[in-house]
Amino acid sequence: MILDLNSFISKEQPYWDELSGLLRNYDESGEHRPALEEAKRFYYLYQRTSADLVKLNTFAGEVETTRYLERLVAKAYSRLHESGGEKVPLKPLYWLTKTFPSTFRRHWKAFVISLTGFLAGAFFGAGALAGDYDLKDQFVPPQFPHLREKPSKRVEREEQQDFDAFQGRHAFSSELMTHNTKVTALLMVSGFLWGVLTLTLLFSNGQILGFVIYDYLSDGQGEFLTAWLLPHGSIEIPAILLGGQAGLMIAHAMFGWGTNLRLRQRFARIRGDLVTLIGGAALLLIWAGIVESFLSQYHAPPFYPWKIGFGLVQLSGLVLYLGLSGRKNPQLQPTS
Repeated sequence: MILDLNSFISKEQPYWDELSGLLRNYDESGEHRPALEEAKRFYYLYQRTSADLVKLNTFAGEVETTRYLERLVAKAYSRLHESGGEKVPLKPLYWLTKTFPSTFRRHWKAFVISLTGFLAGAFFGAGALAGDYDLKDQFVPPQFPHLREKPSKRVEREEQQDFDAFQGRHAFSSELMTHNTKVTALLMVSGFLWGVLTLTLLFSNGQILGFVIYDYLSDGQGEFLTAWLLPHGSIEIPAILLGGQAGLMIAHAMFGWGTNLRLRQRFARIRGDLVTLIGGAALLLIWAGIVESFLSQYHAPPFYPWKIGFGLVQLSGLVLYLGLSGRKNPQLQPTS
């Protein structure tokens, strides 16, 4: 089909101008939420302009108009997707029961990569310690000197202590919570380095857990280890992995795979989801800190089964919450 370029531009220009005007009004009005008919009109104009851009791409000589439409379509696309369709301000319960878990599921691939990097580090740490136990001191971070001693000696000391030594235990828990908050935040912001540092940090933190697990299991302290780590670790580790998930989302936006949007526009698309994941990770870390202060540090052997059971129930609840909460009822879905 032969296209009369001048006639085509003259015919479509009013639609482009209308779309541009709507975008300008939205920018000036800030958080303006259009009515249904206005939103439908905006989407129609976006689709029509996108189709016009495809047609104009066949005319190599029409560079200026093509670039104008590329910018217009990109801006409209960013406006449509910048909040992920989940802008529900000042509704904490809705955010907690729907927005956070649905945002997590929308970026599940990034979480799987985060988990894989962490587990790879854990297996490496356990394997390295199994191959050469003298490497133990190289795995222990400076802020955790208690991990350097033989597990059985630490278990014996901890089980003989009274739980009323709250000041020391709270200080220790505060150190752990501060450390994990820093790790989670660093995993997020390191995504700006195209995810290389994010994966490195996930692997490194996995190494620490892997060597601790091997060290305690090889010394016959598996029950103590499980009762110690599971109550808070079942929440704390997923929070750290959420940090890795957010960092990998940022890395994906940095690369810009699958889109021709500019960097600022790519970040506008995930901005709301990043804030949601950051908020969710923060809540999980707060809860993990509370559990660690009042439960994890209570090392009484008769209480171990209760601690392990609590951790398993907590982990199962978190998996069900992130996997199912906020899903639409299939019975309410229209049938074709």
